[in-house]
Order: sequence, then C-alpha cells, then structure tokens
Amino acid sequence: MNPPSSALFSGSSQADWIAQVGKDLKDPNAYETLRWRIETSVSAEGIVVEPFYTRDGLSDVPQQTIQAAQKPEPGWLNTPVFHLTGDAKADNKAIIEQLSSGADALILASSRAEDVAKADPSQLSRLLNGIKLSETPLFFRTALPAADLLKALQQVAPYQLKGGLLSHLDSGTAEATRLSADSPQFRTVCVSGLDFHTAGATATQELAFLLARLVDTYDTLTEQGLTPAQLGPKTILSVAVGTSYFLEIAKLRALRVLWARVGAAYGISVPAFVHAQTSAFYESTATPYTNLLRATTEAMSATVGGCDLLTVRPYNALTHSSDVFGGRIARNVSLLLTEESYFNRVADPSAGSYYIEKITHQLTEAAWQLFLDVEAKGGLAKAADWVKAEIEAAYNARVEAVAQGKVLVGVNKFRFDEGVQADKPVVAQPSGEGLPVRRLAESFE
Repeated sequence: MNPPSSALFSGSSQADWIAQVGKDLKDPNAYETLRWRIETSVSAEGIVVEPFYTRDGLSDVPQQTIQAAQKPEPGWLNTPVFHLTGDAKADNKAIIEQLSSGADALILASSRAEDVAKADPSQLSRLLNGIKLSETPLFFRTALPAADLLKALQQVAPYQLKGGLLSHLDSGTAEATRLSADSPQFRTVCVSGLDFHTAGATATQELAFLLARLVDTYDTLTEQGLTPAQLGPKTILSVAVGTSYFLEIAKLRALRVLWARVGAAYGISVPAFVHAQTSAFYESTATPYTNLLRATTEAMSATVGGCDLLTVRPYNALTHSSDVFGGRIARNVSLLLTEESYFNRVADPSAGSYYIEKITHQLTEAAWQLFLDVEAKGGLAKAADWVKAEIEAAYNARVEAVAQGKVLVGVNKFRFDEGVQADKPVVAQPSGEGLPVRRLAESFE
C-alpha cells in the first residue's frame, strides 16, 4: 500500500490550529489558557511557551546561525567528581578504579590545598601514579593557585597534558595559560555559572551572568598580556543542568550561540567547550532516591544539548561525601546514555525541533539583553549587588511556587521515608561572587 500523498491533504497554518483548539474546547479564548510563562528575570516579562509550535512560528528564528554554533561532533566525556582525601596512595587507588569502571575523565576536587600535597611533585607523583595525563584528561578544582599546580604537573608529566582547571580565575591563571601553551587540550580558563544556579537563578540569568563573568575574565587576562586567540581554546564554560528537560536543552544550545556572539567580538572562532553538571539545587534529602531520577533526566538534557564533559552527581551526594555505590550508579547514568541509548551517535539531535529552536532563540535574546544590562552597569563585579538582588527575587519566586503547589516529588508530594541513614546535608559548590548556596527543597524537608 502506498503512503497517502501530501497532495491529498490541505496544509494547516498556525491560525487554523488555534481556531481548531477553540472549536474543540468550545471556548474561542481557550488557546490563551494553554500558554505558560518562563520567567527570565525580575525586570523582564519572561518567555511565553506555546501549547504547540508550527513552521509558521520560526519565521523570526535564525536557525542556520543557531545550528552553526552547535557542537560539530557527537559524544561527551563521562567525568565524575572525585573528592581528594589527602591520602595520596589511597586516592590514587580510588582514581584508577573509577577510570577503569566507566569514567572517561575525572575532576579532582578539594577546597584544601594540602589535598594535592601543596603542589609537591613527589606527592603529586604518588597521587597520579599509573595515570598518563596525555591520554586521560584530569580536571582540577582545588584551592591551589593555578600556576603552582601547573608547574608541579609539568614536573610529574613532562609531556602534553589533557584536562584542565575548573577553579575560578586567580592571580596565577594567566601564567598557567602561558605555561600550558604546548598542551592545547589542557584548559586553564574556567568560567562557571554553577554558583548562579545554586543561588536560585533562572535559566536566562544563568546565561547572562555567565556571559558577564566571561567578559570580566577576558578583560582581566588580556590586561595581563594574553590575547583572545590564546584564551579561546583554553576556556571551559561550566554550567549546571536542572530538571526542566526541554528548557535545559535549549539553555545549552543558547550558550553556544552566545559564546559565538561574544567570540566574534574578540575575534575567537573556536567552538565552545562546555562542562555540564547535574543540579544540586533540585536535590532533596527527603526520599533521596528521587535524586537519581532527576539526575537521569538532567543528564539527558545535557547530552542532547551538546555538552563536552558530563558530571552526574551521585543521588546521595548531599549526605555522603564518599560513597562507592552512589558514585558507581552516577557513572552508569552516562554509560547507559552511550552504550544502551546511543545518545552519543548524533550531534545536535534536537536541531529542527520547532519548539526547541524557538525557545533557544528566545533564551539567547533574553540572556543577551540581560547581559547588556549588566555591562551597562559596569560589568559583573560592579553590578554584584544588583545581580544578587535579581537572583534573590528569582529564588523567592521559585520557593513561593512550591509553597503554592508546584510539585517536588518526594518533598511536598509522594513523600516516602526510605530509612536512609545520612550525614548532615552539605552542598559543595564554588561561589565566586559570594552567592548563597541553596536547594529548592530545603525549606520543605
């Protein structure tokens, strides 16, 4: 049987569909009741999400520009966080176990400089014994000055390094960038939006304030003698990914468009390099296994959105700083998306989706306008108080929404005591602007 020809059916415009909605629901204004709003910032009206999208709605969307900015190749690195204990021998064993159990790369994290042996090459050598940094990317999020750490790494591994630094800009970032010039796959300039996210920012605020931080960072480093051509390939954009599935896909795609826009101003043409981490803001200590489900959808958003590095937080990361089972299950989320779901086979799989293309464009423009507002105030550092107030209002609006009935599964609805023994809740996240570290569920637990 031959498929029905499109010539047998007349086309339907968006206006036709809207009229049909009113007819079926017996209300000429029914369509308006089906629309909903994504808040962008306190001072903006937000983005209106339509109940359906058609080709007609893409007339103002620069699809070619959006798609050209996306990641050209599929795939990502499964990159868990490993919290250093200070015992170099024990840490080395645990690192090798993770790398042999599904991790493609690792983030070595600590707020204590002594956990990487104060950049002592002999201790660092014990920590990294059996790990060849020219083949295995390692990313460092530590309290050590960037230049000190890099000098020690180059003594231990005198060849091209892979990985990078995931710490905020410090006084040694420029020197570290120069020192690693012969290691193009070792990135030394990290611009993170994690602290905006965990303080309660909207998706638009995250993008705009991250962009403002990027510009401030580049201004600082170019004043120290580096050129944009040196900085672009050395930059990592680090973001959190929340639970709004399609919005978060669009957020990562919009980030790449914004990077290309700012890059054009600096003369940078390299693609963005994006680290995505599942959200601590939406995690709960009540019914903690629901965190695993949240992390799974967040990881899917991150990979469809085109991340280069994926960090899936263990479901019990809030209450257990070190847990073998939680870490293994978190690694397996990424492995399932590659080995069984084949999310790593296609670059930019959401390209062409009417909804995602439209909302990518709307997020891009809303974030760009908010970024320009920050720049008009003198940049992120000078606008810090205003930025904090904007995020504070956004957070309060989210808490109020939950109080008014927005569902947090296992927190204010479908709650179940799993009898999980837990330590005191703690969220370890970088906070470059002195922003509060929050969780949406905290006041309801």
